[in-house]
Amino acid sequence: MIMLPGCQLYNADVTTLLDIWKVADVVITDPPYPNNAGHFIEGIEDANYFIQNYKAKHWFIFWDEMTKPPIDLPLVAIHIWHRSNTNRPDNYEPIYEYNENGIKKASRVFPAPVIYPGLTGCIEATGHPTQKPVKLIRKIIQVNKLKGLIADPFFGSGTVAEACMRERIDFIGAEKDSKHFKDAVSRLKAIQSKPELF
Repeated sequence: MIMLPGCQLYNADVTTLLDIWKVADVVITDPPYPNNAGHFIEGIEDANYFIQNYKAKHWFIFWDEMTKPPIDLPLVAIHIWHRSNTNRPDNYEPIYEYNENGIKKASRVFPAPVIYPGLTGCIEATGHPTQKPVKLIRKIIQVNKLKGLIADPFFGSGTVAEACMRERIDFIGAEKDSKHFKDAVSRLKAIQSKPELF
């Protein structure tokens, strides 16, 4: 585990942490899920297990449009990430919002570019194949007035952690891939070394 100001980061399979992980106020995550791109499909079973057994009360979860995440809470909105720098037919991705309060809310469209080498020259790009833009996650946090502890159990390149850092919200996250974990930690340390960015 690595502790940074406001961040608790685990280089581990999150299913092994269920007994010790704090219950977050909100989960924002892009877990392995069935997809046609072949990304992280070996992690789908573990992701489903964690999602079904972690008892957070509020979730924002990226998923495919043909199935729904296995979360036993009321679905209150289905937001859309409009991937604004591609004209492919699949230039969107659903973000399912679940909340134990069951209060339905307006679904929103969040435009932001795909961050992937070759699709954007954005300096955020780390080479992670499913990296999300910080602007997108910050907008989700801001529009929904999220606070408390935010978790990302599959934090990949560290985008949700960076967004929380910039929004001054506490974060807990796990990533089992050692390379992605190391890259994310380096990214977060570099950001925290520049307080003028805040």
